[in-house]
Order: sequence, then structure tokens, then C-alpha cells
Amino acid sequence: MIDVYFWMTPNGYKVTILLEELGLPYRAVPVHIGKGEQFTPDFLRISPNGKIPAIVDTDGPGGAPLALFESGAILIYLADKAGGPLLPADPRRRYDVLQWLMFQMGGIGPMLGQAHHFRRYAPEPIPYAVDRYTREATRLYGVLEERLGETEYLAGDYSIADIAVFPWIRPYRWQGQDLVDYPNIRRWYDAIKARPAVERGLAVLSERLERNKRKPEGEAWNTLFGQGGKRPPADDPQNRSVGASDDA
Repeated sequence: MIDVYFWMTPNGYKVTILLEELGLPYRAVPVHIGKGEQFTPDFLRISPNGKIPAIVDTDGPGGAPLALFESGAILIYLADKAGGPLLPADPRRRYDVLQWLMFQMGGIGPMLGQAHHFRRYAPEPIPYAVDRYTREATRLYGVLEERLGETEYLAGDYSIADIAVFPWIRPYRWQGQDLVDYPNIRRWYDAIKARPAVERGLAVLSERLERNKRKPEGEAWNTLFGQGGKRPPADDPQNRSVGASDDA
């Protein structure tokens, strides 16, 4: 059994979608990042960076439990565990997948996340930041659009690279984009969205989704964005919260 420490974010959905595609048994363990559950000592032992997603595979290599954090590492591990075409064994095909996965980890996630943040969550408008990250989001969408005009999926066949990028494209409007401007991305996006495993992966904890969509305010905003990447002090009440979460 694989325990997935999860909240409804793009990085969280990467893991649940892949698990559904692979058919591996798993249990979603909610980590409410708006309540600071990602800072609990128990969760930090699994994910030292205090971010979701994280997993614990009770049947890891050699039959011993294995804990992993960082969504890219988790995708590679799970795809290798199950085998199959989502991360091919052939070196040329494998590294084609991995380079597009790294493109998501180093570009799509951080830059689209910043565009999303400054356009939607910043407590006051910062025109320079909005312009800078929206322009970078537009550039990255252009890279995807060109690539998907050459091939059906990012690495040719459907792979963990597509699974990693897709959840980050879902809030495209909050990134200052419109898929009408990107017909190749639109074709790719619609094909992935229609996959039954993707639908199931996106349905995890769906009963909490509407509350998660609300713009955080007050203490919730401070927990998500005001910590400066630092854990709360050891005596902070947040450290006594129950639960765990993903990328704050």
C-alpha cells in the first residue's frame, strides 16, 4: 500500500493521476496546507521541506518501507516500480521523458506558480511581478505549443512528463493565458482530461475542493505564503496541528 500525503494542488494531482494510471493501490492522507499541517513533526519526518506531495510505500525496495518527497522523484519512483510505457526503459526514450519532466519541475511549476500567485493571491497588486511572471508564463506556453505541434505528447507517447505538466495547465486563466491561443496545447489538454484515470486522480478529496478554491485570507494566507519558507517555531501551535499537506 502507498500512503499519499496530499492536498488539492497541481503537484498533489500529479501523484494521484499517476497512481490511477498505474493501478497501484494507495490511500490519500489529507494534509491541509491552509491550516499548517505540512509543518507537523510527523509530516516533516517524511517531507523535510514541509511540502506536499510525499509518499510512504510500505512495500518499498527489498520489501522495506520507503518514504519519498518531491513530486518529480515520486513520479520516477512509481513509474519504475510499476514498469510500463509511462517511463520507458530504453535510454533514449527514457531521457526524452525525463528532460520534459525536468522542464516542468524547473520551469512550468515555479514560473506558472508565480504568475498564479501574483495575479490571484498577492495581498496588493505588484505590476512589475504580474508582468514579469505573466510574460514568462506566456513564453513557456509557447514552448509547449511548439513542441505539441511536432508530437502528440511531450515525449512522443503519453508519459509521466504529460502527467506532470497537465495539472499546472488547468488554472491557465489564473496564469493570464487562454487556450484559444494555443490550439496544440488545447488538443493535448483535452485528450489528457478525457482519460478515465485522470478523472479519478482529480476526484481525490473532491468533497473538499470547493473550500480549497476560496482565496485564502487572514491566518490561512499567512500560513500558505507568510512563513517565508520557514517552519513555525517548535512551540508554535501549528506544530501541534493534526494532519499533513503538499506544496504550500
